[in-house]
Amino acid sequence: MTQVNGKPVQLKEEADEPGWEVDPDDDWGIAVVETVGRQLKLRREAVGMRAADFGLAVGYGEDLVYKIESGKRIPRPEYLDKADKVLGAGGLLSAMKEDVKKVRYPKKVRDLAAMEARAVEIGVYECNNIHGLLQTPEHARALLESWQPAYTPEDVERLVAARMARQSVFERSPAPALGFVLEESTLRRNVGGTMVRRQQFERLLQVGRLNNVTLQVMPMDSGAHPGLSGRIELLKFEDGTGVGRSDGAFSGRPTTDLRQLRILELRYGTIRAQALRPGESLTLIEKLLGET
Repeated sequence: MTQVNGKPVQLKEEADEPGWEVDPDDDWGIAVVETVGRQLKLRREAVGMRAADFGLAVGYGEDLVYKIESGKRIPRPEYLDKADKVLGAGGLLSAMKEDVKKVRYPKKVRDLAAMEARAVEIGVYECNNIHGLLQTPEHARALLESWQPAYTPEDVERLVAARMARQSVFERSPAPALGFVLEESTLRRNVGGTMVRRQQFERLLQVGRLNNVTLQVMPMDSGAHPGLSGRIELLKFEDGTGVGRSDGAFSGRPTTDLRQLRILELRYGTIRAQALRPGESLTLIEKLLGET
């Protein structure tokens, strides 16, 4: 505990902020955090402020200040806001929050979001969960909190934020064509309790009624179909290229090979043909909402 003006003040240390470490395999993230840290240090030194005094001003321990400035830790958005005010940066440090926020998302999530952001067509069959692009924050949080080994609360919030950020795909103009096929069994699973389920059903109905979205449900009494081996994702881009992935094909790795893409498209098309039609699917979701 540190004394400031005769009053005890608890400064944040590294142990108080789990989940804000830099991923050593994320070259872009490392470059961003190092650049931000260097700017923070230059600004602090330019006003003649020692790291210890600066830490007191923003509520952080001296050691954590040094780690942020050396690019070893990701600064919180509020840290950048406080630093901007204390160092008189006129908004330049606060403006770095957007890039820093992206660094917190896992690299594979950022890569997926970047592909989704430029796709003109996205087709998804999901067999175990409601797809991330369709989840509410509460539903996503309930799923992540059930995983083992358990995520820290910080990591859960970071992953939820990353998942919600991907949903900006629905705000694009021109809008991409989006198709989803979900298993009825995933809709009936009691994830998060009554209110979370109701909110999730309402979200599905909202999205399913968009002109550029086709939402279908595979009924529980359907026969065998090509999706029983796992999830399928297909993305097509404006230049005619595409990328696909399936848990049950090609070792689960993303593929751009035309022959492999045709196989995934055949499987996905067969799944869509066996699922309920969009209108019937929305009626089923409305029924489940009424029963919840």
